[in-house]
Amino acid sequence: MNRVLVTGSAGFIGGYIVEELLERGYEVVGIDNLSKYGPITKSYDDHPRYRLILGDVKDTEMLTRELEECDHFIAGAALIGGISYFHTYAYDLIAENERIIASCCDAAIAAQRKGRLQKVTYMSSSMVFEGTDQWPSYEGQELDVPPPLSSYGFQKLAVEYFARSAHQQYGLPYTIVRPFNCVGIGESRALGDEQILSGNVKLAMSHVVPDLVQKVVKGQSPLHILGDGSQIRHYTYGADLARGIVMAMEHPDALNNDFNLSTAESTSVLDLAEMIWHKINGADVAFQYVCDTPFEHDVQRRVPSTEKAKSVLGFEATTSLSDMLDIVIPWITEAVRDGRI
Repeated sequence: MNRVLVTGSAGFIGGYIVEELLERGYEVVGIDNLSKYGPITKSYDDHPRYRLILGDVKDTEMLTRELEECDHFIAGAALIGGISYFHTYAYDLIAENERIIASCCDAAIAAQRKGRLQKVTYMSSSMVFEGTDQWPSYEGQELDVPPPLSSYGFQKLAVEYFARSAHQQYGLPYTIVRPFNCVGIGESRALGDEQILSGNVKLAMSHVVPDLVQKVVKGQSPLHILGDGSQIRHYTYGADLARGIVMAMEHPDALNNDFNLSTAESTSVLDLAEMIWHKINGADVAFQYVCDTPFEHDVQRRVPSTEKAKSVLGFEATTSLSDMLDIVIPWITEAVRDGRI
């Protein structure tokens, strides 16, 4: 039975990845230090093919030992959050994430020499395209446009350099995946949360969907949105992303290759906000909103090319935004009621 090690397994996207791997019959080893949310319960905690190690991936010796007994490595551990997180933890996002990726690569290089490790699948980000002024963003464009201005985007670009450099010097096989705007359940308020208000509601320091939903659930009217709402995003369901990540891990043509993983559907923040408003308040309640000053690194357009993932991997993100919201809104409503958001 093939064994996969997933770092950041208790995280938002990590949870979806573990579920996908278990459904496909893999044995999964997860590593997480629970630094973002603290102790949390996952549906797969007691699964017979899942083992969680409460540890820090910067412990390179420990990580190497575990990787020596694994066939695949999905390197997902990182400090990550929404737009407010980028500004609150600008230094930590680059410094700590560099330490994490260096440890992951060091361990993988050593494990490949001594064990059965076949490949590392690296989790990058759509933020590597932060400096572009041409869309859609295609694989390879990240090397031609100006580097990201945010420390998070810059560090994610560095992850891709780590991947390619470890292959160039040590022959470590890789695949790079770039998720776009993940939407799903499982996000809570971060332990490092600060008092950042949007109108009369404190942001959850996560992403636009849970923040908009919690504001509407808490009765905010008019609804506060960051910027003028014209920002374009491609909201992609977490289970779809996990399926694409595992497909990229498995597919022979993904070897030493990179892929954008995203829905092909563009949605403005204003359209998203109105959809959430009416799903919670009802179709007959007039949509009311005001615009707040956006954060500095609030990228105006994130529009990916999805053709490569479709043609090479056979991957398409098929869950509609409306269906995603029908899943996410009840979860966030309960989280608000329980005080988790």
